[in-house]
Amino acid sequence: MGNYVMVVQSRAKEGRDAEFNHWYDTTHFADICAIPGVKSGRRFEATAIQWGQPGLPYLAIYEIETDDPALVMAEMGKRSASGTIKQSDALDAQAVALWIYKLHEMKR
Repeated sequence: MGNYVMVVQSRAKEGRDAEFNHWYDTTHFADICAIPGVKSGRRFEATAIQWGQPGLPYLAIYEIETDDPALVMAEMGKRSASGTIKQSDALDAQAVALWIYKLHEMKR
């Protein structure tokens, strides 16, 4: 099994942060963690401390254990299309950025 992280940056539509955060914390987070291979996740909110180009205000990092992370992404797509993963119109969907990183084992 490979170990990966799915890193997701997102933001709410203008003026809808409270609604967005409520949906993410009470619904979306559990929907994503229910996908086979997703082991856990954590959410973060940006601070004013930054170097380089600013990112989006919200960050989620999910731990994934799978032989093929594309299968996790395909399942997420299926669940989104079927409505199993519930969406919120408070999410600025056009702004979402998502990356999958493979764990790089360093030798000591």
